[in-house]
Amino acid sequence: MNTFDSLHQQWLGNARGDLLAGFVVALALIPEAIAFSIIAGVDPKVGLYASFCIAVVTAFAGGRPGMISAATGAMALLMVGLVKEHGLQYLLAATVLTGVLQVLAGLFKLGQLMRFVSRSVITGFVNALAILIFMAQLPELIGMSPMVYVMTAAGLAIIYGFPHLTKAVPSPLVAIILLTVVTIYFGIDIRTVGDMGELPDSLPVFLLPDVPLTWETLEIIFPVSATLAVVGLLESLLTAQIVDDLTDTPSDKNRECVGQGVANVAAGFIGGMAGCAMIGQSVINVKSGGRGRLSALVAGVVLLVMVVFAGPWVKQIPMAALVAVMIMVSIGTFSWSSIANLRTYPKSSSLVMIATVVVTVATHDLAKGVLTGVLLSALFFARKVGQVLHVESEASEDGRVRTYRVTGQVFFASANDFASRFDFREVLERVRIDVSRAHFWDLSAVGALDKVVLKFRREGAEVELIGMNEASATLVDRLAVHDKPDAERLMGGH
Repeated sequence: MNTFDSLHQQWLGNARGDLLAGFVVALALIPEAIAFSIIAGVDPKVGLYASFCIAVVTAFAGGRPGMISAATGAMALLMVGLVKEHGLQYLLAATVLTGVLQVLAGLFKLGQLMRFVSRSVITGFVNALAILIFMAQLPELIGMSPMVYVMTAAGLAIIYGFPHLTKAVPSPLVAIILLTVVTIYFGIDIRTVGDMGELPDSLPVFLLPDVPLTWETLEIIFPVSATLAVVGLLESLLTAQIVDDLTDTPSDKNRECVGQGVANVAAGFIGGMAGCAMIGQSVINVKSGGRGRLSALVAGVVLLVMVVFAGPWVKQIPMAALVAVMIMVSIGTFSWSSIANLRTYPKSSSLVMIATVVVTVATHDLAKGVLTGVLLSALFFARKVGQVLHVESEASEDGRVRTYRVTGQVFFASANDFASRFDFREVLERVRIDVSRAHFWDLSAVGALDKVVLKFRREGAEVELIGMNEASATLVDRLAVHDKPDAERLMGGH
């Protein structure tokens, strides 16, 4: 497929589905953008302008078609201290710097680090987000009037029932429109989008953050920007992976890093806060039929047009309708099969998934949850690979030469085991260590090899290493001391 055909497919290959899905996403973005602005301690327009800008820019610059990026709760939580202590202008400067750091991450191809995030961690991340999305709806349900529950239930009934009649129009859009009409027509007194905060009545304008360009300013914003950049990329890359799986299509993770960065730089220059990919809205988009870049563009543009030019109508959308949509997202996001798989999957994989969920939900911090999962995965992997090490030996007929054959991976987790597999008490003239089916990975592995060779030499045996592969030999030549003239001194006399 040439470049033109690829662009046409990404933009117009699913035009009708993308247009309708974009409308649904725009409606779902409005209350969340306002809520996240309130969390961060800034005016609602800061979140709304950011959501418009980030969605539109990532539509063009992002690496994952069909993924929705905007202002998010995970990012908003990280801004609270900066806004409280230094004000909005420092937040805008931090947003620009966040974008710059993310662009650099993309240029240095850090998106490839996603290869080290296991399937168990991604499943845990998805399940944790589903739980957090549901928990975020509880304030709109607990302690409310019975009519809120009736409207929410009606919304869910429409969302799940309407597709049986026709799938031509996304059922979440139908639910939002019908419940809004019913609320207005019957004058039902329940919370609406207008109760969340004041909507902006003007388009955003380009502006430079009003902060002094000094080293002190950099010291204030850099720690916040670095944290925002890491959390934003982590959430965006994991969401991109989930959309990859939902749509069975690949995406460019490094381009996504750059796209997120450019979007945040742009957001900072029009008075918006930093954002990243949103799993909830991305799932809404995909479930509503959105697949291409057009859906994100439509979501951003429609969001801005609605809040600026159709504010009086948007304000009347009942929150119960949007709660129903988000509950649908929560149910659809959760990997229900992962519960059944707990009995059949390896215990280590299940433990990684559960730990990721528990830490994420307990801390409301996606980065901590994913980091916990990645570290546990690494520990289990190191332990498993470290156990797959075999050392066999065979003596010559006269008993003066013994050949050891090493099979497996020698690294920090298996180095001690490797060193303990040799019998240094046996009286030998010559020891041959065949490592043609082994690989030495790190300093610990080389240190263990040094220890074995020098121990045999102290016992009076001549040691010969045979079959070492090129990569291991390069490492051993550079780091080993057993072939140095003063090897005993370098090993500390042990």
